[in-house]
Amino acid sequence: MGDRHELAGFLRSRRGRITPQTAGIAAGPRRRVRGLRREEVAQLAGISVEYYQRLEQGRAARPSPEVLDALAAALRLDDVEREHLRTLAVRERPRRAARPQDVRPELTRMLDLIHTPAMVVDDRFDVLAANAVAVRLFAVDTASPVRANLARRLFLDSGSRDFYVEWDEVAAATAGQLRVAAGLYPEDAELAELVRELRDGSETFRTLWNAREVDVRTSGTKSFRHPALGTITFCYENFVTAGDPRQRLVVFVPAADGAADAAVRLLTTWTRTGPLSPAKR
Repeated sequence: MGDRHELAGFLRSRRGRITPQTAGIAAGPRRRVRGLRREEVAQLAGISVEYYQRLEQGRAARPSPEVLDALAAALRLDDVEREHLRTLAVRERPRRAARPQDVRPELTRMLDLIHTPAMVVDDRFDVLAANAVAVRLFAVDTASPVRANLARRLFLDSGSRDFYVEWDEVAAATAGQLRVAAGLYPEDAELAELVRELRDGSETFRTLWNAREVDVRTSGTKSFRHPALGTITFCYENFVTAGDPRQRLVVFVPAADGAADAAVRLLTTWTRTGPLSPAKR
């Protein structure tokens, strides 16, 4: 029933964001419904209104691939949303909560050979390993028995709004990625506990989570405000690690400007000489 509830909520959220004009439907002047009506989605998807209503009420199980494709087209879903819809719809029994594995020693050695910030994180945003430059930039303690969690820091540490220049964008992307992970691993107790903690502690996260947006980030740019170096912009790349789909290697490459290159050189020097203690963020 939990799976059907998630599917129902996702369908309602997608229906509510589409205007009749976007869907090519004439809207009368007295229209009061936000987004599309259920019967309009059913018509666009070529299914019965009764069946679609049952889907949104969590009373219908396992829609066919053809129905899912029709709903995805009617609701104008992007590739990430389509995959999330399939994940929620096809799962009839709870999956085993596969735990992220330990980082392979070869991957840890690779991190040490990378001269820009690099880390291995899981889909809960736990930092599983990081090289010395990343430790200095993000102020994470990889030796601590309690793993640093980037999502917890982002939403519950007030200093994160100063550290992340594009905080709102990072926050929305993080919530969307956690939503994808929760759909794939509904029996992951640690992930569920993290989501509860973030919902209880952050109104922003609670709003983003209730919006049911989903996201997958494989590359992009991020800017950080370092207490000693000022604003540094990086291009990042995410790579799924071999042998564990829940782990990804994230490498931050300085943007094409002299300031970012100089900042990385200083961070590298400080990892050896230690003149600056990383500020808590």
